[in-house]
Amino acid sequence: MAKRPRGSSRRRISRAAAGFDELVQRALDTIPEPFARALDEVAIVIDDEPSPQQRRDAGLRPGEGLYGLYEGTPRTEYGADWAFLPNKITLFQDALLEDFTDPAELEHEVWITVVHELAHHLGIDEDRLHDLGVD
Repeated sequence: MAKRPRGSSRRRISRAAAGFDELVQRALDTIPEPFARALDEVAIVIDDEPSPQQRRDAGLRPGEGLYGLYEGTPRTEYGADWAFLPNKITLFQDALLEDFTDPAELEHEVWITVVHELAHHLGIDEDRLHDLGVD
């Protein structure tokens, strides 16, 4: 989960950000094997912003937002006796479009967010992601 401070003025993001899905697909296409196979276990969802429940679960305070969120059970915690619940990576389009108006920076941040959330699925925590520069 990548938290971000929210700006005091919020411009309205047009739903016609038509190229966003394509940016996400390009980011997914760059994930090398064997990590790309892990994507088969995760739904990739694009949403405008976190739901109230996602905000609570992520511990967001007023003025904080998210670029992405992993919800599920990391591979490192799978157990034979656990019931399977779907894993999901949600990318929050409004926050990314609002904070990265330069197309190249937006593409890079979408890639970083995809890699960051996939890493959580693989069991990599925030501290290690920070060490790797993927935060």
